[in-house]
Amino acid sequence: MRHTRGVEIRELQPHEADRAVELWAECGLTRPWNDPHADLARALGGANSTVLAAVRGEELVGTAMVGHDGHRGWVYYLAVAPGRRRDGVGRCLMEACEQWLRDRGAPKVQLMVRQGNAAVVEFYAALGYTDQGTITLGRFLDPELEARRRMGSER
Repeated sequence: MRHTRGVEIRELQPHEADRAVELWAECGLTRPWNDPHADLARALGGANSTVLAAVRGEELVGTAMVGHDGHRGWVYYLAVAPGRRRDGVGRCLMEACEQWLRDRGAPKVQLMVRQGNAAVVEFYAALGYTDQGTITLGRFLDPELEARRRMGSER
């Protein structure tokens, strides 16, 4: 648990799961082909992952999913409530993610930003993140999820 800038950073509690998913939707992080509730449950239930919460009083103002594969750390679902942006919550969450990964021996942290999201790229650049010169490729192992992804991308 960590307090900074009037925000407490701690692990998300199970009773906060629905609010976290609502926040992800408010921030445009969800997609029709991904079940955010399942993503959250996997992260909270995994030995190498968690979801960090930024809380002011009783209000959930931010989240970040963090985990590692034994070599690289990854951050997903960094979300800050629209009314709380630009007051350091995102920076605090990223610092907490980096520390969480350091504590587990991960030598590197990575994240993905959707193409065209210049504001988010600028945020991460201000924190010292750079383009790593890689392309992320993926494939759904469940044909139903791939079909939903194709339908969602046609919109």
